[in-house]
Amino acid sequence: METVDALLQATIRAGTPLLYAALGELVTEKSGVLNLGVEGFMLMGAVSGFIVTNITGSAFMGICVAAFVGFTMGTLYAFLTVEFALNQVVTGLAFVLGGTGLSGFLGKGYIGKTISQVPVWTVPVLGKIPVIRAFFTQDWLVYFSYLLFLLVWLVVKKTRIGMELSAVGENPRSADSAGISVYRYRFLASALGGALMALGGAHISLAYAPMWVENMTAGRGWIALVIVIFAFWDPLRALFGAYLFGGVSALQYRVQTLNIGVSPYILGMLPYLVTIGVMIFFSSERARRLLGAPSSLGKPYLREGEK
Repeated sequence: METVDALLQATIRAGTPLLYAALGELVTEKSGVLNLGVEGFMLMGAVSGFIVTNITGSAFMGICVAAFVGFTMGTLYAFLTVEFALNQVVTGLAFVLGGTGLSGFLGKGYIGKTISQVPVWTVPVLGKIPVIRAFFTQDWLVYFSYLLFLLVWLVVKKTRIGMELSAVGENPRSADSAGISVYRYRFLASALGGALMALGGAHISLAYAPMWVENMTAGRGWIALVIVIFAFWDPLRALFGAYLFGGVSALQYRVQTLNIGVSPYILGMLPYLVTIGVMIFFSSERARRLLGAPSSLGKPYLREGEK
């Protein structure tokens, strides 16, 4: 039982950065904006959060700055893709390259440095129940991800804001005709989504592996993109998807102790092989319709007089 609890606890920790990033991408895509730059956002969140925490000694300050950096990047992304209607695929890839390069430059003097790990808090009573205690013996960034997931689920599924957000992603012209501000929703979704993506990166550098090394997100941004597709743009499925991929990641470090006759390197490759396959499949318009993607995903919206 202790082995199961330890594996489940590691699964949740490994899946938390993916959950943050997937929720951010889901909110962005629900508005019709495709952001392929998740990896760059996560790296900038990771480096900014680590640097501020290293300087101030406060992980809370590091998290706040990381979220602000992601919010700012998301706003810039919206200006380029929503206001100026630049190609969203090309712009997203540019943010990956820019985030990778800038994070490497900013973090150059911090490579190999470590900080105090965000402490683990055990919730009374719940933290003592077998299996369930794995969810309630975590750092506070994991608990915060639970709250954010619940908030995103409630807004997307149960509120008028969520309905209008979906309308903007499905048919922006009809939404505009109904008095819904397409530009406002897409700007806010991109900015808030960017903040969530950056929080995913910050969790890696402050809690999961409290140090800084270049490219430490290791492709998790691309995995988050696939999780959103797997989830059919549903927050609850995104939660399960994040923990599923997190479980594979956690299992590769424990496969030898569990006496499973599978190479940990094979397990480590699986998330990325699945990511590549899904991205190739999702590249076709027919596949997008089959999976139920927002109808206007990746397509800039211009009013009649702006064409």
